[in-house]
Amino acid sequence: MTAMSSMPTASTAVVTAADAAALAAEVDGQVLLPGDEAFAAEVATFNLATTHRPAIVVAAVSAADVSAAVRFGAARGLPVAVQATGHGAVAAADGAVLVSTKRLDTVSVSADTATARVAAGVRVQALLEAAAEVGLAAVCGSSTSVGVVGMTLGGGVGPISRKYGFAADRVRAFEIVTADGEVRRVDAHNDPDLFWAVRGGKGGFGIVTEIETELVPVRRFHGGGIMFPGELAPALLHAYREWAPTLPEDTTTSIGLLRLPPLPSIPEPLRGQFVVHLRFAHLGTVEEGERLLAPMRAVAPAVMDTVGEMPFTEVAAVHMDPTDPLPAFERSALLDELRPEAVDALLAVAGPGVQTPVLLAEIRHLGGATARAANGPNAVAGRGAEFSVFAVGVLMPEIAAIVPEAVRATVRAVEPYARPDRLLNFSGDIGREELSSVWPAQTYARLRQVKAAYDPQDVFRIGHAPVPESALPRQAGPVE
Repeated sequence: MTAMSSMPTASTAVVTAADAAALAAEVDGQVLLPGDEAFAAEVATFNLATTHRPAIVVAAVSAADVSAAVRFGAARGLPVAVQATGHGAVAAADGAVLVSTKRLDTVSVSADTATARVAAGVRVQALLEAAAEVGLAAVCGSSTSVGVVGMTLGGGVGPISRKYGFAADRVRAFEIVTADGEVRRVDAHNDPDLFWAVRGGKGGFGIVTEIETELVPVRRFHGGGIMFPGELAPALLHAYREWAPTLPEDTTTSIGLLRLPPLPSIPEPLRGQFVVHLRFAHLGTVEEGERLLAPMRAVAPAVMDTVGEMPFTEVAAVHMDPTDPLPAFERSALLDELRPEAVDALLAVAGPGVQTPVLLAEIRHLGGATARAANGPNAVAGRGAEFSVFAVGVLMPEIAAIVPEAVRATVRAVEPYARPDRLLNFSGDIGREELSSVWPAQTYARLRQVKAAYDPQDVFRIGHAPVPESALPRQAGPVE
């Protein structure tokens, strides 16, 4: 690991119109200040709970633009933040240089090598469609409207992860702009410590402008969702507890306690209802998938059943995550096993008859490939866990004051049965002081060493960014 030289800092910094003009002369993209006509649209987030108020915005169209923006911020002691789709906004970029990467939207797929080069602004759906043209797919999360890069940097776990692991495990190389403004190609041989950290350590080490990632041989799957009556949640969750561990790695599932709002966009059988949502994705045959699903179908009658054979480009139909911006608050936990007591504890705070503003309390089956070591060590959190528990609430004005504590209480109910670590992408807006709880102590210590080596002045300090180790950087040993 090589340490960077110290960079200038400033205790106070004001971005003037002259500063903006000087930066605009260095970049091809647009430079915006507060009050400019396009400013509000450029800083808008998908998670409306986070509002950015940056000092200046660079709408980058190239890695060179990103480099210029980083050098501009570092020279003035300003934090530098990045946003593509806004799904990953967990901390406000107040007073920062905000780099918008949504215009970096190219995807290149190689059928010969089964890889894709994906720029920073590309959404998962665009990658899936490009890969499908050559009979391949990408490991992704439950939502296909999120950015590929942000999802991948935090680990990336979804409907085929029991078969193919985390999205970060598939990354072969990054193009990344570090705090000195250098554009680096990082892989297992070039800046290997940075490569280890960024695959799972999120964006506190630089701004990734492109990834090269492996694709997988998936064209279709048998899956979808089944909605069951909410009052049957105890029987369904305990059945799930016994059923999920029997499934092959070709099958990834989750089950959620879902309280749907009374919105016109929701179909009438579900509108305003409390339901149990079983999610199912199977990579084998239809016949095998139906046989595997039969025990859960036998537990209760379905209110709605969308399971069928689908092209992988329709994988978002499994979870049916929201596609419109909303203000959300979320927390999560990891379990090595799903004990009956854990299920009962979750039902006690989110089951039938409970008044709670929590929109979704979910149990997701992990294990399989997510439990095995990656092809080359990385910093992905949560490896080895068998289940995750996730809770999210919507901060609507009439309930916003009570949602955060209700969400925390939902996750707190299973903490006696939980591991100390958690999935980074499922952690919500935890502050930097809580970030160490995401990883084992040894892993977080190494992340801080890498941070100190590549960003000693903490330029990238907004969001899920480790605090750099205060001591001089030292050689980091391998983490298996």
